[in-house]
Amino acid sequence: MCGIVGCNFQSAAPFEKVVEQLHRRGPDFSSFKQVEQNFFGHTRLSIIDLNEEANQPMIFDDIIIVFNGEIYNYKELTKEEQLHCQTASDTEVIIRLYQKYQEDFLNKLNGMFAFCIYDIKQQKYFCARDRYGKKPLFYCFKEGKFIFSSMIKPIITLLGTTPKLNKVALSQYLQYFVPIEDNTFFSDIKKLEAGSFMVLEKGELKSKKYYKINTYKKTKSEPQALKDIEELLFKSVEARLTSDVEVGSLLSGGIDSSLISALYTNISGRKINTFSVGYSDYKAYSELPYAQITAKHIGSNHHALEISQKEFIESFDTVMNHLEEPHADSAAVPLYLLTKEIHKTGIKTVLSGEGSDELFLGYDNYAKFLKYYAFEKSLSSEQSAFMDSIITALQNNTKESEYLRRVIKQKNLYNSFGEIFTDIQKKRLFKKVPHYKSEKAKKDPVDWMSYIDLKIWLGQGLLSKVDKMSMANSLEVRTPFLDYRLVDYMFGVDSCLKIGNTNKYLLKQIAQKYIPQEIIQRTKKGFNSPFNEWIFGHFGNKILELILEVNEQTGFFNAQYVTHLFELAKNRKFKQHLWSLFVFSWWFKKNYM
Repeated sequence: MCGIVGCNFQSAAPFEKVVEQLHRRGPDFSSFKQVEQNFFGHTRLSIIDLNEEANQPMIFDDIIIVFNGEIYNYKELTKEEQLHCQTASDTEVIIRLYQKYQEDFLNKLNGMFAFCIYDIKQQKYFCARDRYGKKPLFYCFKEGKFIFSSMIKPIITLLGTTPKLNKVALSQYLQYFVPIEDNTFFSDIKKLEAGSFMVLEKGELKSKKYYKINTYKKTKSEPQALKDIEELLFKSVEARLTSDVEVGSLLSGGIDSSLISALYTNISGRKINTFSVGYSDYKAYSELPYAQITAKHIGSNHHALEISQKEFIESFDTVMNHLEEPHADSAAVPLYLLTKEIHKTGIKTVLSGEGSDELFLGYDNYAKFLKYYAFEKSLSSEQSAFMDSIITALQNNTKESEYLRRVIKQKNLYNSFGEIFTDIQKKRLFKKVPHYKSEKAKKDPVDWMSYIDLKIWLGQGLLSKVDKMSMANSLEVRTPFLDYRLVDYMFGVDSCLKIGNTNKYLLKQIAQKYIPQEIIQRTKKGFNSPFNEWIFGHFGNKILELILEVNEQTGFFNAQYVTHLFELAKNRKFKQHLWSLFVFSWWFKKNYM
């Protein structure tokens, strides 16, 4: 796991200083190379092939690469593709595959990655990002100047100025808690979308999707599905144990991380290290007792971290700096503190349970939507058409979009939720699911929900938070549920099997073999914290004062409604909405005031 940066011009900023900004992503080694007016920098967190031969930037046969991530099947690819490698690193495997196939090899990779290859002879840049967006890749291409990086700050340094605020990103953030698609909060700085690559050649930058989920229905037998899923989970966990350093496991006390930790213990046959975080007050938010149940069951060497309001508040500014742009998931703070504690133990990589909710229908909203869908299917065609017209009319009247219409001044901000939603549809974000042959199958609500959350909430929100908070503490996080073989298989399982009679029906059948019933049957809580109580306890009225101060300069928000939200959040209502405004205002003041 590493940090990468590069550009095709001589910047006023010393490039060595630019590379230093990525130090936390790779503290073990850093270097940069210059090829004519092209610069490539890399900071390394040594996990696979600890020898110097695996250091980057790596050059073979006039091909230079900087690579962030891990390719779990690199040894298999070396044999299957008969690659002649001089090192034992997964980095060289990417170079050799490029030499053999040019850009047409990405679907052969099983891993998480963001990389840039520069073909010196062809004077061509080739950048790619993994299927689901586990590893970040930001870039800027303007007036012929090209910059790419694992982080936003090095791009700003190379530009020599902070770009203006991207109002499209702010609109999206207010609805989704993060900017989506290719947007960042900085105009002209974009992110390469997951499952995509881009090529810069002869002054022209083109991007293309290389991965689509296989959604053709195949599996209708529950015994067969359970057998296959269990086997794929074992293979996925085993693949993510590929490492020349010790691997730990995050353990929240929920079914996802508990099962991953149990499978890891089963495969390794040893006492593994597990880690969890809770709270010294507001015990209702803490999952530490449940994590301890699983830890005892699997016999792990368990590390439980309890954090207080003082630690939460003291780390808040640091967390905001590492996020680089507004991100409204309050779980970023406890995750940062947990990964900081893990780093102290010397462990460099851990397993985590992200992706399970999206694949196995873990969210409560899935059940709510399916109840509506079952009702809608029972209507006549005339009634159904009437209901569709009502839904279209009310599409902009949801709780979230109503909040947006009240909190923003539309003349000063990009647009409302309805316009964002329409814009997304036009760009076919949602129309890509499912890729079925039959028209009837296109209406499958289960795959629709899973895909949207996989694409938006997980791909844009959760994974970016996990990467930024873990890499701020030089820790790599691996997600077994997001092995592409398992993802493709789950979209090939008949939806009736996935629904079952409870959330995560199929996963719970498998989990019964490995973790306690108390964990399997407990109500899903999510990664919660007493963030609202803590910020009110510490900042009090300063929360509102900050938001209104920023609003005086920007004019983005309805000050009267912001004040109303503040009063509601005091009583633990609409607390997430106030948090998102607070985070944005904190960030805006530091960057633009």
